[in-house]
Amino acid sequence: MKVFCGRVNPTTGAMDWVEEDEHYDYHQEIARSSYADMLHDRDRNEKYYQGICAAVRRVKERGHKPVVLDIGTGTGLLSMMAVTVGADFCYAIEVFKPMSDAAVQIVKANGFSDKIKVINKHSTEVTVGPDGDMKCRANILITELFDTELIGEGALPSYEHAQHNLMEETWEAVPHRATIYAQLVESHRLWSWNKLFTLTLDTGEIRPPPELETCPGAPSVCDVQLSQISPRDFKTLSEVLCIFRVDFSRQISSEPVTHPVNFKCLANGKAQVVLSWWEIDMDPEGLITCTMQPSWMYPPEEIVPWRDHWMQCVYFLPMESTVAEGEMRRLIAHQDDYCVWYSLGNSRTEESSPVSMERPACHCGAHISWNRTRFGELNDLNRTEQYLEALRKVVTSSSTCLCVSDGSLLPVLAQSLGSMKVFTLESSSVSRHLMEKFFQVNQLGGKIQVLQKSPDKLTSSDLEDCKISALIGEPFFTTSLLPWHNLYFWYARTALSSHLSKDCTIFPFSATLHAVVVEFKDLWRIRSPCGICEGFDVGIMDEMIKNSLNFRESNEAEPHPLWEYPCRALSNPTKIMTFNFKEPVPAEPINSTGYLNLLRSGEGHGVILWMEYELGKDISVSTGLLRVSEEKGECEWYRHSKQGVYFFSSLLDPASSPKLCPNSISYTVTFSPKEGEIRMCFMQNF
Repeated sequence: MKVFCGRVNPTTGAMDWVEEDEHYDYHQEIARSSYADMLHDRDRNEKYYQGICAAVRRVKERGHKPVVLDIGTGTGLLSMMAVTVGADFCYAIEVFKPMSDAAVQIVKANGFSDKIKVINKHSTEVTVGPDGDMKCRANILITELFDTELIGEGALPSYEHAQHNLMEETWEAVPHRATIYAQLVESHRLWSWNKLFTLTLDTGEIRPPPELETCPGAPSVCDVQLSQISPRDFKTLSEVLCIFRVDFSRQISSEPVTHPVNFKCLANGKAQVVLSWWEIDMDPEGLITCTMQPSWMYPPEEIVPWRDHWMQCVYFLPMESTVAEGEMRRLIAHQDDYCVWYSLGNSRTEESSPVSMERPACHCGAHISWNRTRFGELNDLNRTEQYLEALRKVVTSSSTCLCVSDGSLLPVLAQSLGSMKVFTLESSSVSRHLMEKFFQVNQLGGKIQVLQKSPDKLTSSDLEDCKISALIGEPFFTTSLLPWHNLYFWYARTALSSHLSKDCTIFPFSATLHAVVVEFKDLWRIRSPCGICEGFDVGIMDEMIKNSLNFRESNEAEPHPLWEYPCRALSNPTKIMTFNFKEPVPAEPINSTGYLNLLRSGEGHGVILWMEYELGKDISVSTGLLRVSEEKGECEWYRHSKQGVYFFSSLLDPASSPKLCPNSISYTVTFSPKEGEIRMCFMQNF
């Protein structure tokens, strides 16, 4: 059955009605999920296997038959491990139906249908009894319900219910326990993801509203590949602290609780950020441990496992506070059934003080309007200086400027350069109120007019019957996922044509799409075939991914923040398409063909694409590659944007992977103005 789904096109701004298969979104979710990454996580798989083997052995030593409950079975891999090492029967629960269907096929393909029952329900809906989903209670509980924050996927309520209703009085759990670790740090770089800093201009300081400075921030954790953040980017203010433990072999409670930990400050500094990760012990003795600690916590000689399904956490304290070396302080972890957050106390005497268990929530609007990378972008002084330098050649005392970008500082820059009138368009009421407060705090309320309208609905009266002499933009829009989605600026420029003066300056005046062929250190694993995993055939996942990845057949890329994923450039970065903002969006498609010649040897995993914006003569801003080391081709990427990644299809089908090394990659790229889409095809040439 086909269904029609309405989506706002991030490039054109129009509502698109797309005819899709009823399971399309589920298939895409499977295809773009972390299943491949988890299946390729050898350290995780080995530790789970060892833990399951030990748990089955302990149950048998007590003279009982091992009956396993596997919650969130996914592919069924852990259930198959349990049966292989001697479990009598396994109930494998998976609530996501397309994944549950896949698990049934995988279990059958490996010959375990008689010992593994896949149940397509949420674990809290499972029944026990002669007519129930489970014939008897289990005595081994296996789960992989964890996210980067450990409990963010509802692990605690699921455990609590299962232990009460689905398990025997005594059970073994794999994993046996989890431990949360944290470290307090000062970090200007990380703090710039959470607060807007004061901007100093020739005309004075531009300060954020007080509400933004006192706002506790977004309620969600910031999960990153902490291994890619250098220890030089932060000052440690505490040792690594053991915050709390969860013992899965005992009855779990999902009730809110606080975990205060006293520590001695290691240095003078500003307490701003808590870095956190967890580890799980698969056995009671703690001999089988799987840790999420960042790479700089490992001994130099030890191999660091790579994972993308589990990363590390960055938590922002509600307010920064000054600490002194040798001072005793208290780090308080607040935990409810789904979230963890932190606050900083002063002394042991606070132990008896009441502690609020309310999750932090944004009250300033900025953390609702902007994501972490947008905060970082707005705080990027080098980038701001480039825009300011270019605007000096555009803005005069007779200029009427209209800014088309979400939550931009360009109106402030234009006003500081003496523009006669400045207007700015905001796409949402939250963003409009935020920017109005921002301008008022800086006495710019009467000098910058904030309009909440789509470009095609703008009237002359909105612009006080003025013609626009400078249309400016970063461009940045909150709806953009891929780099070229910000071409919405071009569509806005086209819709505004009647409001532009004959000699109107368009800023930026053009954009260019760039590409480079790369070899990833690790990111390729998320699209690599599963095939045989730990001795079990899970190849059905490869078929599901191939069938589901119709975006591959549509020649699309996917967004990733590449500063977190090291790679080597195998070709020179190449400009493959130009968009001329001085002219309206054309009616006909723009086509580009050419070659990316390979200069370095390596495994070409895909092509990275990004946009660069021309602001003026010799001034451009990149959203992607900043530099490449000449010898090894190591890439440095702009940290405040996601880049587009086009994975080569050979990653999905090893049989089609050629034995010879290509000498170039040919490309065909088409921009379709009507759909606002960029379709691309990259082929290996020998």
